[in-house]
Amino acid sequence: MKRRKFIAFAAALTLTPSAVGAQQGRTRRVGVLMPWAKDDPESQPRAEALEGALQEHGWIKGRNLHIEYRWAVGDGGKADTFAQELIDAAPDVLLATATQTLAPLQRKSRTIPIVFLNITDPLGQGFVSSLSKPGGNITGFSNYEFSMAGKWLELLREIAPALTRVAVMQRPGRSISGASPSPI
Repeated sequence: MKRRKFIAFAAALTLTPSAVGAQQGRTRRVGVLMPWAKDDPESQPRAEALEGALQEHGWIKGRNLHIEYRWAVGDGGKADTFAQELIDAAPDVLLATATQTLAPLQRKSRTIPIVFLNITDPLGQGFVSSLSKPGGNITGFSNYEFSMAGKWLELLREIAPALTRVAVMQRPGRSISGASPSPI
């Protein structure tokens, strides 16, 4: 649960009351596009972690915060439709929790701030122009950085100096828009 709390905390920082200054009295609107079903065992704990982290920073659902959730269930068509619904609701910020949800939000809005979580290779997929300075209206947290692969091999060599071969398994297409999300 610590990882979920960290991710939710990071998302909360984008809406910290001290960062919005004089407009504190206004209810902030957040649009969240999830790639899972609402009743998926992972969905509710993730939503609760987000809401809990926001509450720790003074944003309380029903008081100064309104959150609109949409559950795409790994369906690219639903994600596209729900992305438009969230954008039409005019949120202050959008939250995408997987590539399948970030891609349609990016296609539909170049102005509303978008925070992403669990995106593999956001630079390679064209979501950001740089990891240090993402540019545009998108920023967030990647769950995998390809430049780390070399470090992992170095660690393997330290752990198992006699190791002479390493195999890498990849599931191509898992990070493209419309692909079904990993159950993990």
